[in-house]
This record gives sequence, C-alpha cells and structure tokens, in this order.
Amino acid sequence: MKHRKVLILMGGKSDSNHAARIIDFLYKMGIPSETRIASAHKTPEKLLSILAEEKKKDKVGVFITIAGLSNALSGVVEFSTELPVIACPPPSEAFGGADIYSSLRMPPGVAVATVLDPRNAALFAAKILAIAEPGIGEKIKAFQQEARDRIETDDAGLGAELYPEGTGQ
Repeated sequence: MKHRKVLILMGGKSDSNHAARIIDFLYKMGIPSETRIASAHKTPEKLLSILAEEKKKDKVGVFITIAGLSNALSGVVEFSTELPVIACPPPSEAFGGADIYSSLRMPPGVAVATVLDPRNAALFAAKILAIAEPGIGEKIKAFQQEARDRIETDDAGLGAELYPEGTGQ
C-alpha cells in the first residue's frame, strides 16, 4: 500500500505559523507532508505546475490550502484535482473577519471543505487517508482516547480545584 502525503499549499510565507500547527499534528499521526507556496492570483502558472508535478508523482492523498483575504487558492486547487481539498484559512480581522466567506462560498461544482482550526484540518486529512491506510485509523482512535482520558482526569480533579478543603462541595 502506498503511503500518501498531505500537500499543504500556502498563499504566502506569512501563512507559515498556521501551517506549522497542521504539520505538527500530521507528524504526530505519522503522516508525511510537504509545504509549498503558490498564489492563485499572483503565480497561477506556478500553482498549476505544482499540481501537475504532484499528479505525476502520485503521492498526494489530500491537499490543505492556507490562504486568507480572497481565497482563490482553494477553489483553483480543488477544480484542478480529483483529490480532496481542505481550506484552512488563517484567522483574520480584515474586513471584520468577513474575508472568511471567500473560503466558505465556493461556486457550484467546487467542493472545498473548510475547517478553521489547523489541528482539525490535519485531523480531517488523517481521517480521509485512514480510509485506505488502517494504521492511521488506529492512531486516530488513540488520539481520541487520550482526549477522553483527559476529560475524565480533569473532571475527577475538578472538585479539589474549586472547593478547597473545608469549604464543602
């Protein structure tokens, strides 16, 4: 079975910190990733070249796009490939946060999933890859169990934190 990677496409270097959170989660899941910079607005030829190059290599399983303001990157990538595309735009205060709509509103026939939290975008990519790679599914189950265990531990210790000895519960 081929191990597929996640290709993270950023609109610019300023998206690097956002991408790092995705890369970190993918690494913890044992999923290889690669990150590239290409702008659908400023370097469309480069973007299409990267997509063509990756199609020839046949190693990508999921694309995650990171672009703010006017997110043409996600739509162009999605319509240029048959693979899943997850848009994970960085947080922005520009236009009162309204620039998020460029990620949420894609034209008919352009099916981009938008996931705002970088860790959740990576988790969604992992779940897509787990369809063909059961080992990833096992890592996801372990991650979910750790989250459950943290909740139980936090709940068990809550009384002592909120009610110091002698104050009652």
